[in-house]
Amino acid sequence: MDDCREKRRRCTKLRVSTDNNDMEKMMHREIERQRRQEMASLYASLRSLLPLHFIQGKRSTSDQVNEAINYITYLEKKIKELSLRRDELMLLSRGTRLDDSKDEMETMNHVVVRQCLVGVEIVLSSRSCRGQPRLSSVLQVLSENGLCLLNSTSSIVDDRLIYTLQAEVNDSNLIDLSKLEERLTRMK
Repeated sequence: MDDCREKRRRCTKLRVSTDNNDMEKMMHREIERQRRQEMASLYASLRSLLPLHFIQGKRSTSDQVNEAINYITYLEKKIKELSLRRDELMLLSRGTRLDDSKDEMETMNHVVVRQCLVGVEIVLSSRSCRGQPRLSSVLQVLSENGLCLLNSTSSIVDDRLIYTLQAEVNDSNLIDLSKLEERLTRMK
């Protein structure tokens, strides 16, 4: 009889321990399910922040994370470019450069050539009208480089004459922006 009672106690302990294991497994499964749901939600919100051309055709999570990294890198590069552009424009509008003397600034032309949405944007700035290249000469250079003028504005800021030109590029592979900028800078 004692033997029978001992067997019952062991079976009861075994059942309790099995019940505890089952409970732990169920809790673990539930926690893991919640974690997966949270990760899926986070990936969905990350995907919603990316422009379509960065996630187009990408289906796996690792591809989406990789494209998010690419997009962040692209944005960092764009921020640097825009900061440089802002600084250049501020220098042009003030008419000063840190490393140039005042005499050089009287006749110096500033030329900035960069890509824009419509093609190419060119900003020409000069302290005096005599040092500024004629607009007709600038247009001739644009035409020779396969550019079509779309828009032109001129203004005077702090005794500087500033032209801003936007030109459409017929074939972007044939245009070298740095050579165009150099050629316009040398013009008188």
